[in-house]
Amino acid sequence: MDQPNSIRPFSRRLHEAVRRCRNPVVVGLDPRIEQIPVPLRPTGSSLAARADACKQFCCGVIDAVAALVPAVKPQVAFFEALGTPGIQSLIDVISHARSAGLLVIADAKRGDIGSTAEAYADAWLGASAATGYGGDALTINPYLGNDSLEPFVTVARERGAGLFVLVKTSNPGGGQFQDLAVQGNETVYRHVATFVEHLAVHSRGDNQYGDIGAVVGATYAAQLTELRVAMPHAWLLVPGYGSQGAGAREVAGGFDGQGLGAVINNSRGLIYAHAREPFASRYGASQWQSAVRAATEEMIAELRAETTVGRL
Repeated sequence: MDQPNSIRPFSRRLHEAVRRCRNPVVVGLDPRIEQIPVPLRPTGSSLAARADACKQFCCGVIDAVAALVPAVKPQVAFFEALGTPGIQSLIDVISHARSAGLLVIADAKRGDIGSTAEAYADAWLGASAATGYGGDALTINPYLGNDSLEPFVTVARERGAGLFVLVKTSNPGGGQFQDLAVQGNETVYRHVATFVEHLAVHSRGDNQYGDIGAVVGATYAAQLTELRVAMPHAWLLVPGYGSQGAGAREVAGGFDGQGLGAVINNSRGLIYAHAREPFASRYGASQWQSAVRAATEEMIAELRAETTVGRL
């Protein structure tokens, strides 16, 4: 899947960003009103007031980490819950992240067929003026089959954007369907992984990794290692680090020998660091951005010490 010469592929831009920062940390933007620092909480309960508080918080997180990490991942649901003001706040947050030089992975888990999939892809992928949101990449759900993925792949190609297909998720219930043995006694997640690898190979151009990647949870370390082998040309977006219990050792199997091939998401463990020790005592709510930065630096150090990220 060769891109037009004028468009720089997502995989190349992600590679360069990880190399530049010398780490693969993705900071998840999950704004919860009840958890954001007290100084930023809205005085009223209107959707507009809450949406503005979420925007100010997320933009503050971006300012705290922009010099440290390659990407952020806004969780779309938290903005959608705030109606029209929330959607505008999301657009503003994405714009702020791009202005700060960060790649933006929109975590929307979209999936549909035909013209509906085309509309989702058109809304979320790419930074052109015609794009609704301006994400560099989008998470998508593959369980409607190949014809639900094709429109996303086509638009991603046209706009130099990326996709992360759900393969093995980090939640405890994910295995209910993903771990089922089907044709040839192979699990559903392995069948999905095989197809994602096919898409990755056809979207890689002259890059090591393709523009089509996979979501693989850190909470299943053995499967993460297995899927790194099964998808040698796919970037892995790895959630589950921090608050869900995984650490550097659990994600080590997601990287190749050069410390590339995976980006590791941490949301609550970083953006709400002001509320947990040792950062609560050191910084507290009044210096919450310093707490975010310190927690991010700690995660980077852990990854460098425990994985091949130290070779970047």
